[in-house]
Amino acid sequence: MKQLSIDNLRAFVAVVELGGFAKAGEYLNRSQPAISLQIKRLEQQLDCKLFQREGQRQVPNQKGKELYNMAVELLMQNDHIFQHFARAPLSGQIRLGIPGEFATTLLPNIIGTFNNAHPDVTLEVTSALSADLLKLHSKDPFDLLLVLGHPLHTNEKILTDKLVWVGSQDNPMKNEGLSLVLAPDGCVYRRKVIQELESNHINWRLSFTNSDLSGITAAIKEGLGITALARSTIPLELKELEGNNLPALGDVSIHLKSFNEKSDVAKTLEEFMYNRLAVMTG
Repeated sequence: MKQLSIDNLRAFVAVVELGGFAKAGEYLNRSQPAISLQIKRLEQQLDCKLFQREGQRQVPNQKGKELYNMAVELLMQNDHIFQHFARAPLSGQIRLGIPGEFATTLLPNIIGTFNNAHPDVTLEVTSALSADLLKLHSKDPFDLLLVLGHPLHTNEKILTDKLVWVGSQDNPMKNEGLSLVLAPDGCVYRRKVIQELESNHINWRLSFTNSDLSGITAAIKEGLGITALARSTIPLELKELEGNNLPALGDVSIHLKSFNEKSDVAKTLEEFMYNRLAVMTG
């Protein structure tokens, strides 16, 4: 009877979620050749290719997308078994604030993995623009907060990611300039995009505004324009736009801070998110 390797499936899921063999290797503490070999063995066992290259990213093809959903479910069951027999499980409730675009990629992957490993932990998640999260935090503090471009505290954890142009077409520049799909005023990305286009004298117009990444993604797929995102949060349906005379957007800072020093849950989730983000943005 054939049996799939849990390790190979975990490597496969990591490549899908992190967008490449190197980042998956960093996350799993293995070399890139080792990850490549695991994927090759998985493809040989299933007798099909699972990835295709788009620019610098490894993205799953149709077979890969089908396997991904099944692999995540199988890994969840595997982790649940170990968690069931583990001693002194983490428990409690934690309030997490997280920007909308990171929620779309972090919640199903990082937060989902954490929740599966610690099923007795209840996460109350608020997703909004960073500026709005900070306003909410000033009135009713979060246990753990992730924001973009806004320093939180001297003891915060800080990462950086590249802010890049994202779209669905290779040549977004039209005769009338760029059509933009952006979040509302207050968004760090929006401010940076407009600033760079204006300083480079590039014509632009705002064609669609939405604070939710899924809405932005849908608008871009319909051809309404392009946007800017942190590289680690690019949805699989979209791609990074390189060249096309688009100005560089620089880096965006990611600030993560636990505000509940008495909570082992908050500290554990903070460390878990930081380590995973470090791989995604590295």
